[in-house]
Formats: sequence, C-alpha cells, structure tokens
Amino acid sequence: MSAPDQPYLSLVVPVYNGAARLGDALDELRLFLCAQPYAWELILVDDASQAPVREQLERFAHSIAGITVLHNETNHGKGYSVARGMLAARGSYRVFTDADLAYPATEVARILGALSDGADVAVACRVLRESRYVMSPSFFSYLYTRHLASRSLNAVVRLFLVPDVLDTQAGLKGFTAPAAEAVFTRLTIPRFAFDVEALLIAHRQRLAVRQVAVNFRYLDEPTTVRFVKDGMTVARDLARIWLNDRRGRYA
Repeated sequence: MSAPDQPYLSLVVPVYNGAARLGDALDELRLFLCAQPYAWELILVDDASQAPVREQLERFAHSIAGITVLHNETNHGKGYSVARGMLAARGSYRVFTDADLAYPATEVARILGALSDGADVAVACRVLRESRYVMSPSFFSYLYTRHLASRSLNAVVRLFLVPDVLDTQAGLKGFTAPAAEAVFTRLTIPRFAFDVEALLIAHRQRLAVRQVAVNFRYLDEPTTVRFVKDGMTVARDLARIWLNDRRGRYA
C-alpha cells in the first residue's frame, strides 16, 4: 500500500521533439490519469527537445496538478531519460511508456495489474497470442521486416543475456518502487539497448518478471537508414552489456 503522501502510480514518459503528435498524446495521458481512483504523478523527461516542445511541456504541466517536467540540458538518450524519471519518481509502482503512445494509455492498467498481483517487473509483450496490433495496411511489409529483425535480435538477447523475455524492446514496462531503485541505479546504457540492460539487471537481482499481453499501435514507418543505424548501435550496446555482466557489474 502507498503511504498517504505517496502516489500509487508514477508514469514516466521520455520526450524528444515530436511536436506534431505530442499534444494528442498529452491529452490522452491526462484523460487516462484523471479517470483513475488512485493518487498518481506524471513525470515528463525532456531530452533537450526544441524550444516549442519544451514550452508545450511546461504549459501542460501548469494546466493540472501532479505533473512534473524534467529537462536534460543536452541530449542523452531514452535510457538516460527513463532512468532519470524512474529514480525521481515517488510512486509505489513506476511505469514508463513512449511519448507517441504506441501503447494506448489504457494499457498502463495491464502493467499495473501484473505489478499489484505480485510481479516486481512487468513487461509489455507484443508477441504473446493475446496481444493485438492496430496499423495501416500500408505498413504490412514494414511489419514483416520489423518482425524478422526483432525476432533475430531477441534470439541473440535470449541466448547471451536475458533467457526468458520474448519482447525485450517493448516501450512499456513497469516496476515496483524497490525494483526500480535496484535496476535504474545500476543502468549504464543511455540509448537504444537500455531495456535489455534493465531486464538483465532484474534477472541478476532475482526479481520476478512477468510478460503482459498488450494492444499496440503502429503509427509510422522509420526510414531504412534509421533502421540500419539503430541496429548497429544496439549491437554495440549489447556487447557492452555482455562485458559489464561478465565483470559482475549487475550483481
């Protein structure tokens, strides 16, 4: 149970630019949170976005109680921003999700359900049979390519790092307060592969991890250049995580 002055839920959202969709996402978050019967806080971590986005976040924070905006002075990456938000959070349960809300805000309730049911860490899993996708038919070819790449990456991750998680890269995950402190104080990867590192730390700390079926929205299709570039960065990060683990950093 939460202490009287402690939020039940801390929702952490890393933000980097994306002004075109940000307003709709913030409105969806507000509607979801304000409908809840429990105390909550929303922590928006701005990773050195352009001025219009920073100003939009500040206006939103002043529009309703319970919202905090943290600004990174320089761009550090999603992993850094998530860790900063999770460690600044005060909630009994701490959930992070992507700013584009590819996972609808209501999916947070599924993660909370797993945590309140005894899991230390709850991970959205897009490949469970019960999960559902919403997408434009024009994205079918990309979905096939993305699925093959994702399963290949996950096979490597499961073989060398995290054996039991089917979808390590899902951008919706939740932690109890003690689990968040144990994991994010040890995090070293600031960008793409931080999810893998967080789950490996959870494994080494013997935390109970549960995979949760979710609804997922494909909203856009990244360029091939970004896809390849991100893949190379992930490969380097995975090698660094493996080396950290060999050195006992996550024990």
